[in-house]
Amino acid sequence: MTRAVIQGLVLFLLPFVLFGAYLVIRRRNPLLWSHWSSQSAWLTIAGLGFVVISLIVTALLEERQTGAYVPTHMENGRVVPGHFQ
Repeated sequence: MTRAVIQGLVLFLLPFVLFGAYLVIRRRNPLLWSHWSSQSAWLTIAGLGFVVISLIVTALLEERQTGAYVPTHMENGRVVPGHFQ
């Protein structure tokens, strides 16, 4: 779950980082709000778009598990991890 949250956060922040890099390359101060204020809505929409697209791609391409899930259990005194059959 933590990996999914971090991945989503990184994808959301990607447009902001790229715009900050653009400001640095153009030799503008990336810490001034005046450079960000007119672009913040578009950067937010782009970040949310990246997250939504990644969720759709993951849902479409993720390997599906077929069969029944066998939970973790004891077998001959040993713990057998859960698996699909």
